[in-house]
Amino acid sequence: MRKQRDFLLLGILVAVAVTPTFGPNQAQATDLASLTPDFSGLWGHPSWPGFEPPASGSGPVVNKSRLTEGPQKGVSHPSQFVGDYTNPMLRPQAAEVVKKHGEVELSGVAAPTPSNQCWPEPLPYIFWNVAMEMLQQPDEIMILYGEDHEVRHVRMNQPHPAEMIPTWYGDSVGHYEGDTLVIDTVAIKNERPFAMIDMFGTPYTKALHVVERYLWPAVRTRV
Repeated sequence: MRKQRDFLLLGILVAVAVTPTFGPNQAQATDLASLTPDFSGLWGHPSWPGFEPPASGSGPVVNKSRLTEGPQKGVSHPSQFVGDYTNPMLRPQAAEVVKKHGEVELSGVAAPTPSNQCWPEPLPYIFWNVAMEMLQQPDEIMILYGEDHEVRHVRMNQPHPAEMIPTWYGDSVGHYEGDTLVIDTVAIKNERPFAMIDMFGTPYTKALHVVERYLWPAVRTRV
């Protein structure tokens, strides 16, 4: 069995133009396996429970709650999610929601999230999952998450439909840019219970446009 590490989320709420690498005729006449990176297999998340920080600039909300003893002292607490509500990316109303979420956690009670309330986990909340598996085919990539058997379907080298009804996981289309898999997702249902971006309760009200970039690692680990 193969095990890969480090899938990297670089873009959230960023609009990009989807430019397919292969047209229909090219795809039929070309050996795709020799031209596209192989993302199939098991992947581990390098940053948990939040998102990976960007190379520069303001980053996502991080966990203020840290372990206070033991060999992992100072590491993000694995069962207490207290978001940093002073993050400059948060508007005042959102900061207040994150603050109250953290206060509930600090009281010893788990604040409600899609995970502990047994609701679907739409993007980008679902990125908290510590593990996932990609099933890669020329026309579709299926992503299986370790939490609650959740599944996403990504159509490759196709446009979004002209008219869409928002759904839990939205409409995802993908393409390759060299060694990078780019997935563009729109029409994510935002009017729903426990609508939050992360495990810290960061809220949103408008429809999201999520862009994922998975970079092919230089070294692959086989076990």
